[in-house]
Amino acid sequence: MEFEELINELESLSSPEDVEGRARFGINSNKAYGVRMPELRRIARKTGKNHELAGMLWEHGYSETRILASLIEIPEMVSEEQMEKWALDFDSWDVCDQCCINLFCKTPFAYKKVSEWSLRDEEFVKRAAFTLIATLAVHDKKAPDSKFEQFFPLILRESSDNRNFVKKAVNWALRQIGKRNNNLNKESIILAEEICNIESRSAKWIAKDALRELKSEKVQKRIN
Repeated sequence: MEFEELINELESLSSPEDVEGRARFGINSNKAYGVRMPELRRIARKTGKNHELAGMLWEHGYSETRILASLIEIPEMVSEEQMEKWALDFDSWDVCDQCCINLFCKTPFAYKKVSEWSLRDEEFVKRAAFTLIATLAVHDKKAPDSKFEQFFPLILRESSDNRNFVKKAVNWALRQIGKRNNNLNKESIILAEEICNIESRSAKWIAKDALRELKSEKVQKRIN
């Protein structure tokens, strides 16, 4: 599909009610059509992978065009410079998370960007670091435990960041690592208990929520 065709289809599917509803979930609705993810995935399947078109969609600047860009972009053609540029454009958690899940985790720079972005000040760039950890913990099945143990100091360091979208991603990262296997579960529980002792509302919330899931009967039964 051509760029104009995609825009026309998104406009035809636009829902003002969904745009208004986004705000209730903390999603930036300044530039949004109100098109839901199943429709975006359908459009992406119909469009196919296309590097040039992904760039055009990203530059259009709407939440849906950027999520669609992440779905049709070719991971092997993504450079570090492109990742940096797109990360700086993040202005909402949904675009940040979808871009990390659909695209960034599939690039050869994913682990490197975790370390770099975890040090950044921008809220959604930092969130992207921990979203990548959570995503890699689920999808990088063959990675040794050491690949995730290296992220423990980052999680500990950033657990006191009180910004909502950062603390939720740090929590997500910790929980996903702790659900990979029995060894990482035990290590994640130890880390969460350490975080719980930090004098920070954010840290205590992250730790208690993570401990609740990581110690749950459901998780323990699955990993054992």
